[in-house]
Amino acid sequence: MSDLKSMAEMFGSSGVDTFLGLPACTNLNMLEARAAILGVPVATPYRSVGNYCANAPEAIREAIAPYAANLQHVDFDFGEPLFPGESASAVDCGNLAYDECDFAANRAAIKDAVITMVRKGVVPVLIGGDDSVPIPMFDAFAGADDYTILQIDAHIDWRDEVQGERYGLSSNMRRASEMAHIKKIIQVGQRSIGSARPSDLRDAKAWGVEFYSARDVSRDGLAPVLDAIAEQSNVIIALDIDGLDPSIVPGVIGRAPGGLGYWQTVELIHGVASKARLSAFNLVEFMPERDVDQLGALVCARLIANVLGVVARAKS
Repeated sequence: MSDLKSMAEMFGSSGVDTFLGLPACTNLNMLEARAAILGVPVATPYRSVGNYCANAPEAIREAIAPYAANLQHVDFDFGEPLFPGESASAVDCGNLAYDECDFAANRAAIKDAVITMVRKGVVPVLIGGDDSVPIPMFDAFAGADDYTILQIDAHIDWRDEVQGERYGLSSNMRRASEMAHIKKIIQVGQRSIGSARPSDLRDAKAWGVEFYSARDVSRDGLAPVLDAIAEQSNVIIALDIDGLDPSIVPGVIGRAPGGLGYWQTVELIHGVASKARLSAFNLVEFMPERDVDQLGALVCARLIANVLGVVARAKS
């Protein structure tokens, strides 16, 4: 904490409480931006582990806060300032309120918030929270358009239920597969042992999921993944941060060696935006209590910054 405060003072960014010092917008009906950040601390946690990612939105904001005064400086992930033009094209909507007991109400609130954002022409950028957060986000896109999900995750999340809960973190891709507007699912980064049983993998393949394991990506690169994204399609990126290697994001509940690197993840984000419409993004499963020297929090924040940058550059 003291190091971050010292950096903030050095850079002239003291007292920043939004992501990168972006304008705050607490009334979603008043949104005017290209992208909007919304913290979603809790959706449908398993009772056995509780709300273990609830502190992630604030930890991620805090990690990047010292750089808020430098938004007009060169961001070398883009080779120019993060936001083209004189002002930022994104806002921070704070954190969504949640109920620790009424998970259905949490899902309804997330869905309603995303629907409002989309109706305002804004790209939702959700910061979880555990991996149950994406389910109501996916559901919010039901309507006339078809969508592709690009999931980055160490696990496939195709369990029908765990501990009697059908809307938890291990079931998000199965729930997505049941939504009529989700026409394609691409899953990247699987490795090690997780909750998936052979029957879950069979079900996913039978539905038509295209899998690119972490080993596949290490061997073949990212081109096959990006080739699977249709030109001009609507893509929702669902990033479970345990899809990245724990050497750069140690703050996760289920560490597994051999995950994606920072630049591989950045290239996926930029690659999607270069050929398709990035409709929404979520980052989940960051657990600040397991982080090391806020390293993972900063990686999360930089990936979110890349999302804001590509949305700012997207053709209308």
